[in-house]
Amino acid sequence: MKCQRSMHIIEKLFGLMVIGFVVIGNPGGLLVQADEGRTSGMVLEDFQHPDVDGFPQGWEGSRSKVTAQEAYSIHKEGDAVFLKGKGANQRVYTKNIMWDPKTHPILRWRWRVISAPNDADYFAAVFANLDVDFMFIPVSTKYIWSGTRPKGDVKDGGMFGAAEVVVRSGNEQFGEWIEEEVNAYKDFIDIHKHEPAEKAWGISLQSGPGVEVDFGSIEISEK
Repeated sequence: MKCQRSMHIIEKLFGLMVIGFVVIGNPGGLLVQADEGRTSGMVLEDFQHPDVDGFPQGWEGSRSKVTAQEAYSIHKEGDAVFLKGKGANQRVYTKNIMWDPKTHPILRWRWRVISAPNDADYFAAVFANLDVDFMFIPVSTKYIWSGTRPKGDVKDGGMFGAAEVVVRSGNEQFGEWIEEEVNAYKDFIDIHKHEPAEKAWGISLQSGPGVEVDFGSIEISEK
């Protein structure tokens, strides 16, 4: 009996340690109530945690954090909180977001393009970084909103670039919040021809050249 009770206590303590790790390692990783027809998921980032400069905590710039802070900042409109990218020349990313893409393959996000050049190849992009290569460079699928390429167009990223998938095309819905949903796990296997890592590496966001775009919450779910 004493042995069983000790094991029970150890199991509870281990469970608390795991919960603590998830909350501390990912402040935005909170379970959310699913909409009808969806399983419950997890919010990877909701931009509720700005630093003193209005930049999301735990995020970095692909070239320079200083210049990234000038181009990206957290804004609020009523109850909506989002990351605005304007005049950016780089993407921003976080490695503090980890999840199992095999058990939670669905990636959802909201975005809104405010303004952009008419001839822009892409207005905005969301990168699902599900693995790294032998040089620890992220192996990514780049989901883009394009101004010139058709929806469904896929482009190989080569040895060091991200593979691109056009999920939205055209400027008809500028100024509107749009929700996107992709099966990041399936796309990764179809495009990269191998299984991703057991834990995804992170998420990156990018505003296109001369584009003003807002990024809302980013979530994952089982379906």
